[in-house]
Amino acid sequence: MSRDFHQPPALTRRDVLVRAANGFGGIALQSLLARDAVAANRVNPLGAKQQHLPGKAKSVIFMYMVGGPSHIDTFDPKPALKKFAGQKLPDSYGKVSGQFTSGDTPLLASPWTFKQYGQCGMPVSTLFPNIAQCVDDICFVRSFYTESVVHAPAMYQVHTGRILTGFPSMGSWVTYGLGSESDNLPAYVVMPQPEGTPEGGSPCWGAGFLPAVYQGTLLRSGSNPILNLKPPAGMTPERQRATLDLLQKMNDLDTAEDDSEMAARISSYELAFRMQSHAPEAVDLSKESEATRRQYGLHQKHTADFGTRCLLARRMVERGVRFVQLYSGGGPLITQWDAHKDLVANHEKMCGHTDQPIAALLTDLKQRGLLDSTLVVWGSEFGRLPMSESGNGRDHNPHGFTMWFAGGGVKGGQVIDETDELGLRGIGNRYHMRDFHATILRLLGMDQNRLWYLHNGRHEKLTDFGGSVIEKVLA
Repeated sequence: MSRDFHQPPALTRRDVLVRAANGFGGIALQSLLARDAVAANRVNPLGAKQQHLPGKAKSVIFMYMVGGPSHIDTFDPKPALKKFAGQKLPDSYGKVSGQFTSGDTPLLASPWTFKQYGQCGMPVSTLFPNIAQCVDDICFVRSFYTESVVHAPAMYQVHTGRILTGFPSMGSWVTYGLGSESDNLPAYVVMPQPEGTPEGGSPCWGAGFLPAVYQGTLLRSGSNPILNLKPPAGMTPERQRATLDLLQKMNDLDTAEDDSEMAARISSYELAFRMQSHAPEAVDLSKESEATRRQYGLHQKHTADFGTRCLLARRMVERGVRFVQLYSGGGPLITQWDAHKDLVANHEKMCGHTDQPIAALLTDLKQRGLLDSTLVVWGSEFGRLPMSESGNGRDHNPHGFTMWFAGGGVKGGQVIDETDELGLRGIGNRYHMRDFHATILRLLGMDQNRLWYLHNGRHEKLTDFGGSVIEKVLA
């Protein structure tokens, strides 16, 4: 974010010696003392910052479904698909190509049925019976689109706003803009699937050209969720504290106040030291009640993994973590939502892994009074085409698909905009990822045009030249 104050020029030890040699030792000493005062008051780059605008959301849990769930089989029913199943896409739709199909395969009806749920009467597929019970808190937006049929570029667009690498992720922008409310845990936590990361890899949570302190911290499964956190043998807390204090004093002697890389490094050392005491408690699920563990599905093999990550996400935001990014899918194709063939087997498996844990997360946050301040987002890089692939699968569809929001100032129990009768393209209002990001920032109380970083002479923003807030999402 922009800074309006003016900083004195950096003074190095070399400057002091040169001035002393020229007979200005007194002036040099006065400047050095002033530098000591500046160092003592150096700003923590992860310190909590003020919102630009009123916003209910204080933190975000972004649940990312790797590979592209089929919107027309989950949250966007298309009766016309059943009516025209087996026929070719009408010529009026024009030429449509996926990554692996050319648009001339027959239309494929959904193998699942839809029922209406909640006071709002929202239609949800039988694939998600538990999430269906939460629809009054959910806002479905059915007309998002991305600009690539290939996984990695589309993932980058969802995470960073661009289809190329090198740009900061949404979580990095949020922590840059708002800082953290936790002094003892990372501001931005990422939980990939144990089988592997998404195809886009670490750029999906990287800081890009922002200072490194704003990149996501990986939280892995198992007994050692954060690597390199445990001190070496024989290193006592007292020795560590003395070492950090010495490093701080040495850095303060020769570091400009606006040296963000050094500030990030110092902050990371200090945070790692505090995390040694606090992170083990934050990830210790044995402190949760048996009822809560069962609610998230930790007692069942098919839900235990994703349920663990959802429960950890709740514990993270409960302790002041600003942005939590958790993935369903990653690694081998068999562990992703990428149903190019055997749509039934793929989606029943992946929905079976996630349905109960996601519903538990929404219910648990609401019961604890955290849903009002926690924005929960569900989405992916694209949906699936209404035409078949391999006879029983679907190819990638970036032209129109569903993402949903809950909590954090969202008006639940509604559907915003739509796709055409076959679910191929968004019609009416179509929403780009710039609009997606602008809406999330607004819910967090940030103005997309005031959240910028000077890079290569340009005021860079998450939404680039601007997105449109989807006002209907806001309560």
